[in-house]
Amino acid sequence: MHKKNKAGKKSSQTEIVKGRLDISKSGMGYVIVEGNDQDIIVRPNDFNRAFHGDLVRVQVNTGVSKEKRREGKIVDIAERKQTEFIGNIQMSKNFAFFIPATDKPVPDFYIAADKLNGATDNDRVVAKLLSWDKSEKKPIGEVVSILRSEDENDMAMKEILIEAGFPLAFDKEVLAEVKKLDQQISREEIKKRKDYRDILTFTIDPVDAKDFDDALSIRNLDNGNYEIGVHIADVSHYVKPNTLLDKIAYERATSVYLPDRVNPMLPEKISNELCSLRPHEDKYTFSAIFQITNRAEIKHTWLGRTIIHSNHRFSYDEVQDIIEKKDGLHYKPIVLLNELAKKFRAERFRNGAINFSSQEVKFQLDEKGKPLGIVIKESKDAHKLIEEFMLLANRAVASYVSKIKVNKEPIPFPYRIHDTPDDEKLKPFAAFAKKFGYTFDLHDEAAVASSFNKLLKDVQGKPEQHVLEQLGIRTMSKAIYTSSNIGHYGLGFEHYCHFTSPIRRYPDVMVHRILLQCLEKDLKLDKKMDERCKHCSDRERKAMEAERAGNKYKQVEFMKNYLGEEFEGIISGVASFGFFVETVKHKCEGMVTVRDLSVYDDFRLDEADYALVGIRTGQKFRMGDMVKIKVVAANLSKRLLDYEWVTDKKGNVTAGVHPGKKAADFKHSKQLPGKPKNNKAPAGKTGLKASAKKKK
Repeated sequence: MHKKNKAGKKSSQTEIVKGRLDISKSGMGYVIVEGNDQDIIVRPNDFNRAFHGDLVRVQVNTGVSKEKRREGKIVDIAERKQTEFIGNIQMSKNFAFFIPATDKPVPDFYIAADKLNGATDNDRVVAKLLSWDKSEKKPIGEVVSILRSEDENDMAMKEILIEAGFPLAFDKEVLAEVKKLDQQISREEIKKRKDYRDILTFTIDPVDAKDFDDALSIRNLDNGNYEIGVHIADVSHYVKPNTLLDKIAYERATSVYLPDRVNPMLPEKISNELCSLRPHEDKYTFSAIFQITNRAEIKHTWLGRTIIHSNHRFSYDEVQDIIEKKDGLHYKPIVLLNELAKKFRAERFRNGAINFSSQEVKFQLDEKGKPLGIVIKESKDAHKLIEEFMLLANRAVASYVSKIKVNKEPIPFPYRIHDTPDDEKLKPFAAFAKKFGYTFDLHDEAAVASSFNKLLKDVQGKPEQHVLEQLGIRTMSKAIYTSSNIGHYGLGFEHYCHFTSPIRRYPDVMVHRILLQCLEKDLKLDKKMDERCKHCSDRERKAMEAERAGNKYKQVEFMKNYLGEEFEGIISGVASFGFFVETVKHKCEGMVTVRDLSVYDDFRLDEADYALVGIRTGQKFRMGDMVKIKVVAANLSKRLLDYEWVTDKKGNVTAGVHPGKKAADFKHSKQLPGKPKNNKAPAGKTGLKASAKKKK
């Protein structure tokens, strides 16, 4: 209810809400509040030193009518989206200004002469925001690094990281704190742990990995069972709560893996040395130890802190070779672990897990990061072996913690949850799958999972495999961190968390700390757990976006070598403005626009059929169809590839064919009216313009 002042007028009522500031190119701000349908307008004078993407608290007048758009003033910055920016130096006599190169309005930074770190006028640099207090007219910054124009790739990768809000380096104070950490294995600490140093232990990782955060141990027990240990680097032993090191790890929340580098969550001294489970070194670990029968039945589980000594460091390829040949170093335990992993995997799918798999692309790079080739990474038995034992440990920890109650309430804990598929996405997908003869039972969650697995099995090797797998994945919810445990639908687990990668994920560090508190019966309930979970989920999403951007940059850089060349591809997506094509050979995605197709026909989107359809000819470009394309433009700055649709020599279309068929096998081709003989796009149509249209 509105109160009236002495003059009889209504006084305004206000509330303070938290949301993300989105600044448009025009300079107007909009605060996006989760759960609110309408954004809150904030005028530039009311930004209160906030930048685009910052998490802010905004004071909103609640006394306005519902019809009027709500406006507010930012009163506080809860969290900066980023503190490092790329831009140029503008020198004055005794100081300089840093001009950020962003498409969002960001004020110039004042840079004192002693904070230039060697930068001179017009240099392209990375600058860090140091402060911006009420007393300071402009943000105060310092130059972190100078970007050299000759290394275009390095500059591009750094820009991707900065755009996503990930700092490029660690502050001197953080590195000084790391130096003070005790690197010695002490007798006092060993007494607190189970000693597994005399048991066969090894790591299995990618050939180029340096941060080994998990190891497996195995031995036979007198009762005929096996004791298998999943040992995880004990990061929480070194990274203590409320330290500077902990603060920066939380802010980053995850390592970021770009094609030519890793931007680590923790300094390399910790991730690659102190905590990395390197061979022939004693290491502190947090472990899940299982007694397992040869039928893969879990008879007993023990959780706690340990010390291990890795006997050998394997690569995935080496283990795969041992599995296939049943010969090599430690081949008997490796083959046994693989057999158990296969049984765990089969059991998961029987219990409702969904068997989605996707191909990963790896770039072969020269010493300067230039892509020389593209390799498709396959998930083989060696990868699945590690995956199953990591899932086993993650599940065991979550199940244990879920049973701990305080005042009959579950304790705050970062569960990894995965919701059921969205009905709005699932129903059209089921209708589309039915066109290929695959039926979906939608009456409950278990039936949907069973239907998915049947489809994924039956579709193997069929022309429609690619499209149905990709569309199926898109119906799925995104996995997130939260203290509200609803289970993990995709894995078919009632309880699940991330415990096995604390070197590269902050939620795993939180899990280690809470698990230790539970084991020692010394609980410290974290009232900010939901806020921390949301932050980690947000950072994970930003890291994935950065990784996709890095891969896309490399794809565009690689395909620049093939301008004017033709490739077979599969339509990977359709939209009203065109269709996306992924080349079969290189897995590089580009776009064919409806503007370029207009010379053949007027194409419209048929959402129900995931297709673009020609109004006159009835010609379809459907997701999953095989087409032939020509590479016409590669825009590195926008990370965009433009393709042109190619017809065969007789003027017949090369669309509507499914994977596995070649252009020469096209039986249902049509001669399209109005096709120019040279098959070139009309004058004035360039790939770059088409890309710009797509971006809109």
